[in-house]
Amino acid sequence: MVQHDQLHRYLFENFAVRGELVTVSDTWQQMLANHDYPQPVQNLLGEMLVATSLLTATLKFEGDITVQLQGDGPLSLAVINGNNQQQLRGVARFSEDFPASATLKEMVGNGYLVITISPKEGERYQGVVGLEGETIAECLEDYFVRSEQLPTRLFIRLGESDGKPAAGGMFLQVLPAQDTQADDFTHLATLTETIKAEELLSLPAQEVLWRLYHEEEVTLYEPQDVSFSCSCSRERCAAALKTLPQEEIDTILEEDSEIDMHCDYCGNHYIFNAMDIAEIRTNADPADPHIH
Repeated sequence: MVQHDQLHRYLFENFAVRGELVTVSDTWQQMLANHDYPQPVQNLLGEMLVATSLLTATLKFEGDITVQLQGDGPLSLAVINGNNQQQLRGVARFSEDFPASATLKEMVGNGYLVITISPKEGERYQGVVGLEGETIAECLEDYFVRSEQLPTRLFIRLGESDGKPAAGGMFLQVLPAQDTQADDFTHLATLTETIKAEELLSLPAQEVLWRLYHEEEVTLYEPQDVSFSCSCSRERCAAALKTLPQEEIDTILEEDSEIDMHCDYCGNHYIFNAMDIAEIRTNADPADPHIH
């Protein structure tokens, strides 16, 4: 059985082109677990999750990448955040249900894609690209052409594996400052495009690469695990509560007897009662966490 949720980097020996292959099926399912998204929104988040994982793998430093869709359509926001350890999370906000056939444009309307790169050390970078393409993959390819002038292709596949929804993808990019013939890159992209969802989502990486590139020399590197991870915590919520006016907190406590802080990403609820708030105000740690 294939090991799910791993990212594999690979390099072509005879071409200045690098590749990545990822499966994010378990991560995708965990991301959706506490949400009731319509199928087209689930699929869109799956595609964005694959794309963000592949983009995060291009980081040469410790830090984060956020890929965010915004628009004036019924889907006002879809965002995936990932870091160099391939820890990913995501959420979407929408105002109405969608037919199963809803396209990216029908969901987002007039919108754009924002890619934010945040290294732990150094300058934050943000790139914005209009939704010219029909798919997330096309929009991101457009982004790379505009921002880095590097020929790049993304191949995203959604399907099933072991009877469960599954997601994966592949990424090809010309190495910077290398003299690569356009025909060579096109040749490799044409081969990669033939990958079927069931192959990508159920076969080991070595076998996928053999099926696609058996006439080429390819070096496959050690894989990196991909996982769902949310950075929310009771401590962060307590820190946020400290920044609110005391009267506002007291009013909520009077009306509801507790403060319920909900994480959009993972669905956790952090509950603070009057005693917890008193301890936060005296800078003590809140008492036993009330979390569900």
